[in-house]
Amino acid sequence: MNRTILIVEDEPSIVTLLKYNLEQKGFLTDVAYNGEDGMERFKEKEYDLIVLDLMLPKMDGMAVCKSIRKINQQIPIIMLTAKDAEYDKIHGLEMGADDYLTKPFSPKELIARINAILRRTDETGIKQTSKLELGKLVIYPQKFEAFLKGELLELTRKEFELLVYLTQHKGEILSREQLLNSIWEFDFVGDSRIVDVQVSHLRDKIEEDTKKPLYIKTVRGFGYKMEDPT
Repeated sequence: MNRTILIVEDEPSIVTLLKYNLEQKGFLTDVAYNGEDGMERFKEKEYDLIVLDLMLPKMDGMAVCKSIRKINQQIPIIMLTAKDAEYDKIHGLEMGADDYLTKPFSPKELIARINAILRRTDETGIKQTSKLELGKLVIYPQKFEAFLKGELLELTRKEFELLVYLTQHKGEILSREQLLNSIWEFDFVGDSRIVDVQVSHLRDKIEEDTKKPLYIKTVRGFGYKMEDPT
């Protein structure tokens, strides 16, 4: 079955470029030229992935991304931005985007990232076991569910994948680059900040005191380590 991608972009030339290249690779595409229309299309139809521009009329990309995440935590979102500022990249990730590309970008690179994300969605990389337990965490990889003290955690897809990967490698020191390669599966050109952002989000949801984490420990100069607090 062909995958369907929603493109939310207000520049006709970029829309034409994206539609042509995606459809050449067998994807089906729908287009919205402003944020409000993008939200309407998202609510009306199921999509496999969303390519979302940051600067949109009526409703900007950040607001769209945040609204989508309130409805669906799992659908992959790639954000496009004309800005190269660190704030815009990180803020997009904080709103729930899985990835970002700065304009101008290569359609080939975008398609490579789309394929990597969809491959992760299909395989999830976490089919080896039906249940993981660590401290007061209970994780069901195949069900995409995690519980802390019996309470269901509301995690984005990336947060869930990160939690599973860290738990599967408990006690090991994992570098940011290793996490990038394992969770995102493509080159962020050394931009390991995405890992820090997602770890921070995950800590907010599983740690009682994020300044003194019991589960996800920072190993200064190396990366992170998952520990059993018991």
